[in-house]
Amino acid sequence: MAVVLTALLAGCAGPGGSPATPVAPSPGAAIDRQGGHVPEFALRAYASFTRADAVAIASREWRLFGQPVDDDPPDTRPPLPPELKPERMAGLWERVGEYWWISQEPDRSEGSWTGKHDAAGSEFSANEDYNYAWSAAFVSYVMRIAGAGPRFPYSPSHYTYINLAREMSLNQTTGWAIVAERIDTYAPRPGDIICATRDGTRRVRFDDLPTRRAFPAHCAIVVAASGGEISIIGGNVDDAVTLTHVPTTPDGRLALAGDVPVDTRYPWFVVLRVLYDN
Repeated sequence: MAVVLTALLAGCAGPGGSPATPVAPSPGAAIDRQGGHVPEFALRAYASFTRADAVAIASREWRLFGQPVDDDPPDTRPPLPPELKPERMAGLWERVGEYWWISQEPDRSEGSWTGKHDAAGSEFSANEDYNYAWSAAFVSYVMRIAGAGPRFPYSPSHYTYINLAREMSLNQTTGWAIVAERIDTYAPRPGDIICATRDGTRRVRFDDLPTRRAFPAHCAIVVAASGGEISIIGGNVDDAVTLTHVPTTPDGRLALAGDVPVDTRYPWFVVLRVLYDN
């Protein structure tokens, strides 16, 4: 993909490149309305939390960004010049700001970021956008607007909900609406989330979860599944909301026996099965 992986797959780096340290809300806790971050329809969940809604919301955002598709291996396209980066374009940098504002808890400074501004409202250089990676904010935004309420650990960092999903599957507890599944045993369905570790760093495997330390990752939402392929939509891919096709086994799994993905481009290592109402 065109985004350099330090930006595309990080999704959890704060200014200066250091990992953010998100604090997830307790499962079942009420959403804080301070600052009016959450629309009333999502706050009180006017409708059920459904796969169809999550897919529709992710697809809507993809259309907003011009329906880009990128199936290239990492780093095979030259980076876009600053003036052509969608996340910095008029009408779209504000949209990225909405992802941050709506998805994050009110006490997080990242909630004030946009596609090109820091928490103080100062424009940062396009060459520093890896410090403001928004792929986790996008996933959190979709879950929030779809009506997950307090059941999803909204975060600027993918590893937060990856680790919590694994704790759910290990302890067989309730509260969070995500459960970690192995890529060689579970076929992701539309509305589920698949995650890869960042290339060039120590690979995190399913059996390493939950980890003690933060790790850079990238997650995207499955929007379609058919024999031998799924379609995923992720944020901050080519500085946009972008669709990617991911090869699978004939029955839809990301790997055969073992944890080596069918897709040779990215180190997918976990599926987050989302516990929708229907």
